[in-house]
Amino acid sequence: MEHEHHFNQHLPMPGETRTRWVVCMTAGMMVVEIAAGIVFGSMALLADGLHMASHTTALGLSVFAYAFARRRAHDARFSFGTGKFNSLAGFASAVVLVLFALLMVIESVDRFMHPVPIAYNEAILVAVLGLIVNGVSVAMLRDRHSHHDGGGSHRHDHNLLAAYLHVLADALTSVLAIAALLAAKYVGLTWMDPLMGIVGGILVARWSWGLLRGTSRVLVDRQAPDSVLEKVREAIASESTSVVDLHVWEIGPGYRAAILTVESDRPLTPPDVKAMIPDELGIAHVTVEVHQRRGQSESAGSERTI
Repeated sequence: MEHEHHFNQHLPMPGETRTRWVVCMTAGMMVVEIAAGIVFGSMALLADGLHMASHTTALGLSVFAYAFARRRAHDARFSFGTGKFNSLAGFASAVVLVLFALLMVIESVDRFMHPVPIAYNEAILVAVLGLIVNGVSVAMLRDRHSHHDGGGSHRHDHNLLAAYLHVLADALTSVLAIAALLAAKYVGLTWMDPLMGIVGGILVARWSWGLLRGTSRVLVDRQAPDSVLEKVREAIASESTSVVDLHVWEIGPGYRAAILTVESDRPLTPPDVKAMIPDELGIAHVTVEVHQRRGQSESAGSERTI
């Protein structure tokens, strides 16, 4: 009988409900800020609103990814479950972040060259309201469930991290918009408004790069950190047994798969090897091949676990 490969991915993720609420709040604030930026002539405020538009789309993608992964967790067409949809959504969100960071910079440069009058009081009020919404969203999406595993590797819900970075970026652009508007109103530094749009775009692009790197490693099945591989080898290797081939990679938030080949001088079965691997490493699916040395009859086997 074959084992199932859903790895508890049919259960709701901790960040799913929180992300839904944040989508609703972000969408409402997006409409207000874009309209206010156009009416009151603030590039920093308009950039913040456009940023929220990108985030509303990306956050919606995060909600969809959570639901899809959960509903298709038992679909046998996905060899290792649906956990990678989490990282796929995070990667897509990071791409959206980069594109809108570029848009912020382009629009801000254009505003440097073609300044327009700004209704400061109204724009500042809307920016403060946006900051409040963003602050609440950041608090709601802060990942309290990420942790270090036994190999010293930090494991994230990439989908939740992407949503968190989106609202954090919104909070940043709100702060920059308020600072720019205050400087322009009280000190006459009108150039601060487009400058803050450029600064915000650069910072958001930098955050996006980190998310792109983290999610792409999962999507291309990059080998687990050396610390994790060493933990596996230390748990199995002895005077009579050695690990001759080892592959460990992530298949979802908090879950890894492993394929390894072991040579031993004593009788050893795949279940024996599997039992040696520390649970703290999160290796949920193991395929083991065992070869016996010293002229003993060679045996090979595999095991799949959930």
